[in-house]
Amino acid sequence: MSLFYSVVSGFFVFGYWLLIAAVTLRILMKRRAVPSAMAWLLVIYILPLVGIIAYLSFGELHLGKKRAERAKAMWPSTARWLTELKECRRIFASDYSEVARPLFQLCYHRQGIEGVKGNHLQLLTASNATLETLILDIEQAQHNIDMVFYIWQPGGQVDLLAQAFMAAAMRGVKCRLLLDSAGSRQFFRSHYPNIMRTAGIEVVEVLKVNLLRLFFRRIDLRQHRKMVLIDNHIAYTGSMNMVDPRLFKQDAGVGQWVDLMARMEGPVATTLGIVYACDWEIETGKRLLPPSPCVNFMPFEQEHGHTIQVIASGPGFPDELIHQALLTAVYSARQQLTMTTPYFVPSDDLLHAICTAALRGVEVSIILPRDNDSMMVRWASRAFFSELLEAGVKIYQFEGGLLHTKSVLVDGQLSLIGTVNLDMRSLWLNFEVTLAIDDNDFGHDLDKIQRDYLTRSKLLAIKQWAKRPFWHRIVERIFYFFSPLL
Repeated sequence: MSLFYSVVSGFFVFGYWLLIAAVTLRILMKRRAVPSAMAWLLVIYILPLVGIIAYLSFGELHLGKKRAERAKAMWPSTARWLTELKECRRIFASDYSEVARPLFQLCYHRQGIEGVKGNHLQLLTASNATLETLILDIEQAQHNIDMVFYIWQPGGQVDLLAQAFMAAAMRGVKCRLLLDSAGSRQFFRSHYPNIMRTAGIEVVEVLKVNLLRLFFRRIDLRQHRKMVLIDNHIAYTGSMNMVDPRLFKQDAGVGQWVDLMARMEGPVATTLGIVYACDWEIETGKRLLPPSPCVNFMPFEQEHGHTIQVIASGPGFPDELIHQALLTAVYSARQQLTMTTPYFVPSDDLLHAICTAALRGVEVSIILPRDNDSMMVRWASRAFFSELLEAGVKIYQFEGGLLHTKSVLVDGQLSLIGTVNLDMRSLWLNFEVTLAIDDNDFGHDLDKIQRDYLTRSKLLAIKQWAKRPFWHRIVERIFYFFSPLL
């Protein structure tokens, strides 16, 4: 009997170390950043079972077999549609500003299409005004309304929008709604899914959280886009979830969320429609492409309007493109670089680019919320402050609520706005979208908004930061250790 137990225990010990060795080899074979690989290896060797389970659950980008097959199958038809679109030469820009040219060339080589011109953009900074404007557009919709959001929380002004959305569906407008399962859990626990479906809206719960599929798909892979498309002509995107900020997370102690949305008319609605069509097919298996190209594209003069490049990320989209776009934008800066983000946990490459910009004389400002709803991100982001301050980067802490706006402005000319946080999840994992706009007038508008944020912020002095308690530094380093995994 003792021999039997010895053999069994030996078998389990051998299997245990074999599993550790296999996971170690898998980590080493994956071409990931060294800090990320080292963090995973340390976790696995310090807490083997916990580390292995965590890595198999969160360490790799698993979309799931069914979705991965759909993502692969959708590209032939999408590529054909893009080929037809590229024949509409009049909507594509050929000249870019000096600061924007490298970024737009990168996107052309990675995505296959150039930036589109002839768009009209309006920046919306007040959430109530955004919802009111969106309701008016929904009430005038004639053909289709397509939405995707990370969070939809019923209540307040959002309920008025939901009523307008359902009324549109009942009068014959084709209405579709993609909502992330984790972010919109309150919505899916409410009565709204049923009454919306009864009204004729196709409501789809995206990336359902299911512990039974823990090892088959990353449960922390989220649909983080915020987009609305109306009649293939009007589009919205930006940082705002479908929430009423007067009611949203009021118990978090960070104040109301401050967001920025863009309302657009023109060809950019079609390029955003391609992104939505891909998301819809990956999740439902149903093909949904925008109408035939070159139809009603130019509501404005061809030689006027904003030039925009849509940059999308997530499984099935070009790898690391948003990260590459950010790096390109930062290295293109010659005079001024201003960034706003609620969550700041940059990659080593992005941190180095920002510091290098400041060291070569660029006026670099980063505006972050003083208070944050994520304790881990709040401490991890502070671990980068010393290096940034020593390089000459100005760090402003916003005191007017949780600044949720994601924006980058380079030399007053090149703007990036959208859903992308400057953290690992947005840069490497989630479904995200950002707009690159090459336009001096738009840059001026964004600059005014960022300056308004600065008036409600406090500049962090390097001497003040050096006097913080020693235990703060310890906590910062602990969470910095986990920064590649956030």
